[in-house]
Amino acid sequence: MSGFKNLLRNPSKFRLSYLIVLYFCNISFIQIPAYACLVFLFFWGLYLVYYKIKYLHCFDNMRFSLWLLLFLAANFITMLLNLSEGLVYNIIMLCHISICFFVFYGIHTEKELNSKAELYKVCKFIIYATTIFGAMGFIFMMSGVKFEWYWIKFTIFENRFTGVFINPNILGFISVVAIVCCHIISKQDFLAQAKRGRISRIWLALCLSVCLFSLLLCDSNASFMLFICYVIFTLVFYAFSMSAKLKKRQALMKFIALTLAAVYVIGAALMVRTISQRTFSHLINPKSAQTQAALSIQEITSGEAITFTHENTKLDSGRIKLLKESIRLFQLSPVFGVSNGNIIEYSQKYLNGTLSLSYHNNDIHNGYMTILVSTGIVGFLIFSIFGLRFGKHIVVNLFRRQNAGSQDILPCLFAFCCGYLVYSLFEKALLYDISFMVMWFWYMIGMTSVYLNKYEPLVSSLYTLRRYRLPRHMI
Repeated sequence: MSGFKNLLRNPSKFRLSYLIVLYFCNISFIQIPAYACLVFLFFWGLYLVYYKIKYLHCFDNMRFSLWLLLFLAANFITMLLNLSEGLVYNIIMLCHISICFFVFYGIHTEKELNSKAELYKVCKFIIYATTIFGAMGFIFMMSGVKFEWYWIKFTIFENRFTGVFINPNILGFISVVAIVCCHIISKQDFLAQAKRGRISRIWLALCLSVCLFSLLLCDSNASFMLFICYVIFTLVFYAFSMSAKLKKRQALMKFIALTLAAVYVIGAALMVRTISQRTFSHLINPKSAQTQAALSIQEITSGEAITFTHENTKLDSGRIKLLKESIRLFQLSPVFGVSNGNIIEYSQKYLNGTLSLSYHNNDIHNGYMTILVSTGIVGFLIFSIFGLRFGKHIVVNLFRRQNAGSQDILPCLFAFCCGYLVYSLFEKALLYDISFMVMWFWYMIGMTSVYLNKYEPLVSSLYTLRRYRLPRHMI
């Protein structure tokens, strides 16, 4: 019995289990049993929130926790002000946010934890799983296996490669995550701190190959942008690390060189994607001698030819329409918001009905706009203050304390988190979604927060607010 109780009170095992199950929620056919397991894990997460706050004093030891508590309070107030059919969903979202904040972001409050060893296990699973599932997808596609079964579009989804995953956008995101995991696990300092051995270079090479081709063929613009941003922000670190030693002229020259490098990276990536899509299109289409440009619209829409490009030729993919609807939703309650569970209902009831309960439109597909509409100006400002406070401390410590030759993983975490903030402009990926995307982001934020304890040890200095005294790290 004591062993079971110790398991329930182990946040590390919960995070590992939660991320693995959420990962499997994106795999065709495995998705349904994975969601069934997720229900039980969700209640485990709620128990850990209670246990960490009451017995481990997580709130008192957590960085910038005051802003997170205020944001939770803003969500609760908004929920009470907008009682409707979405009440149950709002309660679930409130619980989900608590798990994000206290169990995932709150990793740095677990003093006895070797966070690097935990991250090593997660990265190892993602590398192996993504390589295997990605390779399976390519084998099925090259063998001509393609079918639709209810919501499952196997190997090809709307003219785009999806393999064994349920959606090409998800395949693209997981491919980028696996590439980042390969980068992380190649760092010598990280392996030493995790006290683990190197993964076979053959596996790493296979993973990188499968993930890069998956990213190119799924034609997910948001995921492609995430990958490009990861590369660019990594270059930013290499250019400006130890920036205190740079003179103004050196900084200007580096900025110009970095801008040119970014333009080159974007151009080269787009060119490689186009070449890859056309090459694979020739390989799997019966008329392999045809060029992609010669394929008729009728052949593409009828499924006779696969070009690995969006059927929707609009660059915004309908997101401008969602953005306009979200602005109207915001105007309904600009101060406290409409509450996240009411977004679809209010769109149908009071506005144009652009948002509907379907896989694609149960969110505004913009993380920032979703927070603004859900919690209004009050909640958005509170969340922004937390983000700016956290970001400032991480950036200062990163560029002052690490050099370009660093074999630590903080630059990787920084580059991914920055890229994800750009990615959130186009996906439902910042907070209000129980998905692998959202939880991976908060896991990366949590791992990044561990470095604040390393570089800024907790001190007993207090901030006096009238009669109340709060530790400075909470503010």
